[in-house]
Parts: sequence; structure tokens; C-alpha cells
Amino acid sequence: MLILGIGGWRHDGAAALLRDGAIVAAIEEEKLERQPHAGGLPATAIETCLQIAKASHDDVAVVALARPLDSSSEPTFHLRLKALFPNARMVVLDHHVAHAASAFYASPFDEAQVLTADRRGDMRCGALWHADESGLHAQRDYYAPDTPAALYSRVAALIGFRTDSEEHKVQWLSVRGQPRFEALFTRILGAKPGSPVNLDHSYFDTARTTHGGFGEKFYEEADLDSAETLSGSERADLAASIQAATEQAVIGMAGEGKNLCFAGGLALNALVVEALEKSGKFENVWVQPAAGNAGTALGSALYAWHESLGNKGRKPFSNLFLGPEYDSGQIKITLENCKLRFRHMLTDKEVIETAVQRLRENQIVAWFQGRTEFGPRALGNRSILASPLNPYSTINLNQFIKHREDFRKFAASVPEEKAAEYFDCGQNAWSLATISRVKPEHRQTFEHALLGGDRIRVHVVRKQDSPMFWQLLQAAGTKTGLPVLYNTSFNLFGEPLVSDPRSAVRSFYASGIDAMFVGGFLLEK
Repeated sequence: MLILGIGGWRHDGAAALLRDGAIVAAIEEEKLERQPHAGGLPATAIETCLQIAKASHDDVAVVALARPLDSSSEPTFHLRLKALFPNARMVVLDHHVAHAASAFYASPFDEAQVLTADRRGDMRCGALWHADESGLHAQRDYYAPDTPAALYSRVAALIGFRTDSEEHKVQWLSVRGQPRFEALFTRILGAKPGSPVNLDHSYFDTARTTHGGFGEKFYEEADLDSAETLSGSERADLAASIQAATEQAVIGMAGEGKNLCFAGGLALNALVVEALEKSGKFENVWVQPAAGNAGTALGSALYAWHESLGNKGRKPFSNLFLGPEYDSGQIKITLENCKLRFRHMLTDKEVIETAVQRLRENQIVAWFQGRTEFGPRALGNRSILASPLNPYSTINLNQFIKHREDFRKFAASVPEEKAAEYFDCGQNAWSLATISRVKPEHRQTFEHALLGGDRIRVHVVRKQDSPMFWQLLQAAGTKTGLPVLYNTSFNLFGEPLVSDPRSAVRSFYASGIDAMFVGGFLLEK
């Protein structure tokens, strides 16, 4: 049985496909169409998932759709879907139900508390559930605008970032500041132990449409001048303060238990995830890595399989490499059509040895192998890599390739077997969803990747997830003594992660990347 899940109608659209309950494909529309935060019907993502599964529209038995829909299209949307999938039963579910299903049914747990939290959905901005073999059971709902995410977005705007797209920058800036406004933000959140968030709107001014809409009451209590531009230290302190207040609010929303599953936009905040892991409220915390709107496509399909159809068998996913891949013939056609010079290597061993040599020469390397990652993070299949032994790696990556702020650090990818030698890793380090700590004796080696103190983003690479990337890290260790590479997403500033060879070529030649490995092909400048 094939079940198609569709999510992110308003933005960050995606499709996911299950075959007999197992996830066989998932991809975001923006990666295929090269349109950031693409919404609407993710037609290209749907077709790609079917191609991966070697299936047709007629083979789909269930189409599961996560709300909210765009109001102007909703009256005719079901007719359009029925025409596309004539043999399919339709299942439509609430936004946060889809988030909860994506978190629990993709997790390794048979029983867990499930927390969903974001800025908005179908009026709800979050919910707490108990989940077991009998299904998802709602315990508490959180309704917009009473959510930490709403205040977080306001503070992002106050600092100078764009809402709905740059909130992630706040968490990374926060590590440079002091949480001197934390008590104020906690008061605004109205977050008390055992009670939901209840935003105090007396701190906002509806007449102010910029800088988060904060009113004079806020500026007076914060001892800030609304007419003055914020200094760098004030911006960092505001970021640190809302981050700290949000972490405590989310911990309060989660309650306690043995296992916790977490999804929704706030689950993309790695510092919040770290706070949950270290809170002592749960033995195990599992984050659905594609936790934002795109992940509701996955949740919709899983909900249909387990809840609508009543199937009990669990088939949690093991990795996020769920998008398309391209064979040598497809890659070669692209390179030749672009009139490019390239070197073709016949074995994976030759590819790995050549890549390690380029990295030892302090080159920045683009690495394009296997299937595209589902979710916002590059996990070794669509990555830009550099050696931590290169003294200029972080400067080159940030300033000349990614063109982004220096407070946004890169992840350190390390084989699972070697991770404990260098880092104390969080439970969700396999998907880059949390923050880890570097061992004292290795702090100098990774000093340019540190977020502050000993905190660092670590990507633990499991051999079964990404064999070739794992081998690359091991080979780097053999040649240099350090089996760790800096890893950032293969995309240019403001663009989605690359998925196909043509978009990879474009990004390579429009950036300061030195060499690119696409399958068995090497391109150099």
C-alpha cells in the first residue's frame, strides 16, 4: 500500500511516501524548484517521490494532507487531488496532529510524551500528547498567540532579523550575549510552572509595525531607548535572554516522563533541544529532524497508516537520506551539457582518496553523493567540507562562500566510533538537532567552531546511514590523525540545499569552493 503525505501548503511544502508503513521517499519542493519556502501543492516533490518508488498516481491508496490550507484554494483543492489520484482515499488532519505523528511514529519509542510547538497552525501553536500502541492522546493544547515562538519572532525583528525566515540566527547570536533581559521575557511569556504560556500583550503596541511591535512599557523595563539603534552587545543580550526564557518555557510545556518526542518549528532550535536533553525531566529525548512545516508531510502519511488505517507495526526511519539520487550517466549528461571539464574516477576508494588529498591541501570541497537529505540540515550527502586543520577554513566558509555572520558556526562531522574521543555528544547529534561539548584537550583544535565555552555543533555519522561519508571521515583520520571535518550545507546564501547535479554545478561556480565531487566526477577551478 502506498500512502502519500503532503504538508506545508502555506510555506515549506513537501511530500513523503510510505510503502506498507515504511518511509521510502521524502523531499521538499524548494530543493527541487529552487524557490525558498515554496508553498502550494508540492507538485514536483510529489512526482519525485513517485519516481523514487517507481509508482504511478493510480498506485496511491491514500493521500494524507496536513492543514492549514490556503483559504482561497481550499474549496476546490480536494477535487484537484481526486483528479490526480483517482484511486486514493483522502485523509485531512490538523497541523499539530501531523507534527505529533511525525515525532512519535518515526521515533524508536513504543511509548512517549509528545510535544509539538511552533508559531501557528490551525489556531493551535502547540500541544502535549501521550502516545503508545493505541495511538496519540492529547493532554493539553496551546493556542496562538500564546506561544514562546511568537515572542521569539518578535525579538528576532527587534534585533534586526526577518521574521518567518531568520529566527534561527537568534539562537546562534545568543551564545555571545548575557541573559540580562531573561526575567522580563519570562514575565511577558507569563510562563509559570505547571501552567501554559499566556503572553502579556501590554508590552506590545499595535501601532508599531516594525521592530517586533514592542511598546514603551517594554522599553522602560528593559532600560532601552526606543529611538536609538541597538548596539551589538544589546542585540546579543536580547538574543541570549529570549533564548533562555524560551528554553525554560518549552521545558515547562513538555512536563516529564521516560521518553519525549519533539516536533514543530521550535524543535529546529538546537539550543532548546540541548536544554530538554539536559533538563533531567526525561531519560530520552528524540527530535523529529525535519521538524518544521515540511515534516508535516511525513507526519500526515504516518498518521494515515497508523491511526486512519489502524496498523500497529512500527517502522521508524533510520536516516534522512530520502530524496532523489543521480547515477553516473545522469551526472555526466549534465556536466557535458554545461561544457565542463571533469575527471571521472571509477571507484569510491579513488574518490575518497582524492577528496582527502584536496582537504589536506586546505581546499574547500563540495561533496555530492547519494540521495538528498530530507530536512534543513546537510548530513554528508549535500555538504561543503573543510578540514579543522586548515587555519583559514572558517573564514573562507563564512566570508567567501556562505556570506554569513561569523557567529554562525559550522558543524563538526565525526564517525560514531570516534565521537567520544573528541566530544560529549547530545542524544540527537546524529541528525545535527542538538548541541554537544568538546573535550578540554581538543578545544584548541576546534576553537574556530566553538559557539562559546566548550559548546559545538557535532554531527555523529553512523556507518549504516552514510557509508561513503563515514569512509571519507575515517580516511581523513588515517591521513591526518583527525577523523573530523567541518560540514555545512551545500547551498549559497539564501538558497535551498542543492539536490540535483545542475544546481550543484551552479552553486560551485558561483562560489569560492575549490573542488567538487559529484558522484565519481571531480570538478576543479
